[in-house]
Amino acid sequence: MLEGWANRRKTAQGLAQRARIVLACATGQSNSAVARDLGVARSTVNTWRARFLRDRLDGLADEPRPGVPRTITDAQVEEVVVRTLEEVPEGATHWSKRELAKRVGISPTSVHRIWRAFGLQPWRVEDFKISPDPLLLDKIRDVVGLYLAPPANAAVFAVDEKPQIQALERTAPVLPMVPGTPERRSFDYVRHGTVDLFAALNTATGKVIGHLSAQHRAVDFRDFLDEIDRQTGPGPAIHVICDNLSAHKAPVVHRWLVEHPRVQLHFTPTYSSWINQVERWFAELERRCLERGTFCSLDELKAALEAWIKTWNINARPFHWTKTADQIIDRICRYCTRISRPAH
Repeated sequence: MLEGWANRRKTAQGLAQRARIVLACATGQSNSAVARDLGVARSTVNTWRARFLRDRLDGLADEPRPGVPRTITDAQVEEVVVRTLEEVPEGATHWSKRELAKRVGISPTSVHRIWRAFGLQPWRVEDFKISPDPLLLDKIRDVVGLYLAPPANAAVFAVDEKPQIQALERTAPVLPMVPGTPERRSFDYVRHGTVDLFAALNTATGKVIGHLSAQHRAVDFRDFLDEIDRQTGPGPAIHVICDNLSAHKAPVVHRWLVEHPRVQLHFTPTYSSWINQVERWFAELERRCLERGTFCSLDELKAALEAWIKTWNINARPFHWTKTADQIIDRICRYCTRISRPAH
């Protein structure tokens, strides 16, 4: 154990030095010789040698230090937590640390430490939406089942459109990152048009089939289904997960599905885009390609999108779904139980 402490890179330097002192003493050297070899004071060697003889390995750890006497009482800590959870200041929606510190009679820094200790963040808020879809449970089990247990000899695609992708050109040149300063760009821009991106993510391989279009009409979606059918090749059945957009249920799409019986559509619940895995790929596209991109023309934007899809497919990796349908439904039930009160 001592040799591990002395040689491991992640060991605290103080503990590593104490271990080296004890190991050197174990060779039979005098305290003066050990101090000279390790470059420490003789009193330091005396201290840690005695501590090790008395307490063994536990003796090399730091002893608790008393520090400054505590000035905040348990009652004040409780008041901070209770007020944060159960009250709001007059005319506001949540507490600030200065307002609460003034009310309780402690410093803002103390309030912040209490919030951090109890995991309270009153300045943050998260949005949620419970789907009103009458087939919510059936659709969740259907889609999650395709992720966790896809049918044999079948290809599963998560499909969606990213409409109105803008070709934005900044009004001033982008200043590159330099040491100590991040990349800087002007907040205003010139728009050179928009394009819609159809994307189909193969949930097994992570590869993406993309198609750029000026619009996202029903005929455009039908043409994209044709592209998926062509690139998949003959043989396997095709399961397409998509949302409830009217273009996905238009007569022209129904007629195409009748002519291509191996393709089957699976619809996600209303207001539940989070269950479609291609949305995760769209997030990567936005973060890595579009958010900081500058495009002087629509053709330049299209070229960038095509290049991104090609690069992604070279090193494609699937997104692994971990939640079961029962776990998702249980969480939705907990939300419904909390919000299903007489006031709602």
